[in-house]
Amino acid sequence: MEVTHGDVNVPVSGTRRRAPKRLAIVALLTLLLLVNLATSLYQLPLNRVIERRLCREYYATHDPSVIDDDGNIEEVLCKMSPIPQRLAWIVGIMETLWIVGDFVMTIPLGFVAEKYGRRTVLWLNLVPRFFMLAWTLVVGYFEESLPLKAIIAGTSLSVLGGDCVFNSIVYALAASLTEDNVVRATYFSWANAVTYVVTFVGPGLAGATMTLNLLLPFWIGICLLLLAVPTISLLGDPTHGLSAPEDEQRQPLISSPILKARSSFNNSILKPVVERVRALHSIVRSHPRNLSLLLFSFFLTSLASSDTKLLAQYISKRYHWEFASAGYLLSAKAIVNFTLLTFVVPGILRAKNSSNQPGSQSLSDRDNVRYARICLVISVLGALAIAAAVTVWLLFPSLLLYALGSALPVFTLGLLKSPSVSPKETDETANSADPEAHIFSIVMMVKTLGSLVGAPLMVTLWVRGIETGALGIPYVVSAALYVTAIAVFAGMRVR
Repeated sequence: MEVTHGDVNVPVSGTRRRAPKRLAIVALLTLLLLVNLATSLYQLPLNRVIERRLCREYYATHDPSVIDDDGNIEEVLCKMSPIPQRLAWIVGIMETLWIVGDFVMTIPLGFVAEKYGRRTVLWLNLVPRFFMLAWTLVVGYFEESLPLKAIIAGTSLSVLGGDCVFNSIVYALAASLTEDNVVRATYFSWANAVTYVVTFVGPGLAGATMTLNLLLPFWIGICLLLLAVPTISLLGDPTHGLSAPEDEQRQPLISSPILKARSSFNNSILKPVVERVRALHSIVRSHPRNLSLLLFSFFLTSLASSDTKLLAQYISKRYHWEFASAGYLLSAKAIVNFTLLTFVVPGILRAKNSSNQPGSQSLSDRDNVRYARICLVISVLGALAIAAAVTVWLLFPSLLLYALGSALPVFTLGLLKSPSVSPKETDETANSADPEAHIFSIVMMVKTLGSLVGAPLMVTLWVRGIETGALGIPYVVSAALYVTAIAVFAGMRVR
């Protein structure tokens, strides 16, 4: 569309497009911040809530004299091996149940997104997060009435959507805002930067607030989720009010062709789910071998990164630190993540973009693969350093080294729409409804599957490490998984 002023035709469509895109990316990043910060405020105090109950039960049997008149016990006394072992099992069960519900319902919730809109799914996604925080408050306040195992029920509503569904839609929306590889990678870098802002603000804020009142972080998390409700309203929802056939292709990433999905929505649940799985499988088969290798690398790195869930427990047990102090240390680690993803990586991307010839994406693909390999090597060294750190003073630089590998998703996600991974125009699926969009959903499902395997694996290794005294076992295994991912990347061929 153009507006004529005298003899000059002024295009306005580009300007009108840029403004909604700016609003969309700001709203997306804000939503990501609110939801992830609420989750971060939940994790650290959850460990202490459970540990406190376990500690009372342990000393009530073994040494009641350490329990004061108010029923409190010094946290430093709660690091006896039986207590961290039971803590690891309970937290591990909760983490696994959360991932299972999320993973199983990813495809069915795709139909909900197609029929009622992706904003509806995002609002629905807030419900289990509200319940998880609120239920922990209930168990915390009614310690005498509710058994500790009741806290596990807090993850039961993950069938309404968890991190897989949430991240699928968020990254889908970010990817749909541009067709330029470098700009898309920059958006991913911003999204990862927001995530790591949370990782350094969240633990420190949780540590500071839980020293005032152990349950205060949960109340703050609920308030943040309330702010997320109107933020979702600012997001565009192309499932309503479509005016062009190409708009139909910009559906949620967890979708198959729209007409098929809508016609089968009211039929049996099993049939459309099976059709969806077949559709996703056919999309993967229609892509070059590089996609299969990339998906396998996502699985391996997600499996390996499951060790980060144990960091708070690892620091608390190995160095006999309070959980609040561990939160401050984790916040310092995340500063490196934030600096890397906010300034360093975007700067590298801009420099490479300015040096490339216009229209050429080959060098960018090679750069993505090369930088991904560098991040993997750094992750291997960081994980081994954490495992070998016998003092906090050795642990701190090890955490910083491990944090340098956090840029990996920027480069791996940047490959998803590259010519080396996307199908050729002559492929059978070239005319299907945005097959690239489905890839982001498949990636999130693969990463969730990696987390699903990683959660019980790392807990088992951690408990075994406590029993044997080899506390660094989970991080040695993570290093081995990163090495395997390096070998997988070695098989990728980019143009």
